[in-house]
Amino acid sequence: MKVVLVGYMASGKSTIGKELANTLRIDFVDLDKAIAEEAGLSITELFRTKGELFFRKTEALVLEKLLHSNKSFVLATGGGTPCYGNNMKIITENASTSVYLKLSIPSLLNRISKEKETRPLVAGIANDDLPEFVGKHLFERSMHYQKADSIVTCDAKTVNEVVEEIKEVLG
Repeated sequence: MKVVLVGYMASGKSTIGKELANTLRIDFVDLDKAIAEEAGLSITELFRTKGELFFRKTEALVLEKLLHSNKSFVLATGGGTPCYGNNMKIITENASTSVYLKLSIPSLLNRISKEKETRPLVAGIANDDLPEFVGKHLFERSMHYQKADSIVTCDAKTVNEVVEEIKEVLG
């Protein structure tokens, strides 16, 4: 079983992924951590020293390698993973299921504003400009996220409620 979670930054992919993996008694894999292990550099170092193109190529290779393995896992992708190259096609063709964790812009802004400094993509954006940035960025990416096998709306739901909804999708 390979369950792949996609969604915008701060949508809960890692938090929900860990809990889902725990309840399913399978491994949890964070794609960014797998990329860092493969490259021998942190994601920040990868971007700084090798650039985004190298990162995206490595991301695609690691994603494909994971999805072609014989292991069962819940995979939390990066927010941009489904939006580059053939990544979303690779996910939908090779995962048991893919789930888009969907949140409204106000919910995302609430989460992102609390952890802005740990998110390089938005760390340098003024709080007043954040709603426009997130709205535009989400609009650009949502067509990729929408290709997931299932969409789970996460607004005002607890982690356990979202996990149970995904378990229902899994059957």
